[in-house]
Amino acid sequence: MTRSSAREIAMHIIFSLGFNNRSAQDILDAELTRERFQELADELPLYEQFPNEKQERYIRDLVQGVFAHGPELDDCIGRYSVGWAFARIPRMAAAIMRTAMYEVLYMPDIPNAAAINEAVEIAKKYEPAEVVSFLNGILGSFVRAEFEDTPPKPEKKQNQPEQEGE
Repeated sequence: MTRSSAREIAMHIIFSLGFNNRSAQDILDAELTRERFQELADELPLYEQFPNEKQERYIRDLVQGVFAHGPELDDCIGRYSVGWAFARIPRMAAAIMRTAMYEVLYMPDIPNAAAINEAVEIAKKYEPAEVVSFLNGILGSFVRAEFEDTPPKPEKKQNQPEQEGE
């Protein structure tokens, strides 16, 4: 299993946190079992391989961290989602942004660009293009504002008409 797959599994679990009153630990204990992976593998190839010890630790740390810092992460999403009320953001998109923001803020071994790029790639599997673009914009604005050493977003070049003879 790759780190990307482990991240996506963590996002599934983070997504499910919003639908019940169970603790992150309870949900992790129920979802991170070989039996549960076997049940899900028929529908989702992502679950065909059970995580090794390192990957399981990463999933658990990520889910527990997002659970513990949920209000803070939601506040960040709200501050950078210009023109969108938090309640309007699709739940999977919110879970993806919470995950990426947690990685940026609390997992220094993961480069900010990797956290954002992975979030965008996973979002493409679950959300329409306009939501993916919105998510990318929020995460990019968040990183540029919170980390001064992040280079500014490059400006798009205008298409210039070709001149004759070129």
